[in-house]
Amino acid sequence: MPPVTIYTKSWCPYCQSAKELLTSKDVAFTEIEISGKAEERAAMIERAGGRMSVPQIFVGDRHVGGCDDLYALDARGELDKLLAP
Repeated sequence: MPPVTIYTKSWCPYCQSAKELLTSKDVAFTEIEISGKAEERAAMIERAGGRMSVPQIFVGDRHVGGCDDLYALDARGELDKLLAP
């Protein structure tokens, strides 16, 4: 399985929802909390092509997008394929 990275803020309900979906699929992920962390936030924005909202989710080097994007991938049956080894 490719590594999964999710940039979050602790108070964000969309971040929590995205993490719950990944957890329900037994996906291990690295969470990078960006609240008050200018360097991590800047890295997320650069990596996400300018997107500033959280969560921002990456599977390997692929930018999946935010929570709605993650759920849309899952609804289309594409998330499991993306997560496959």
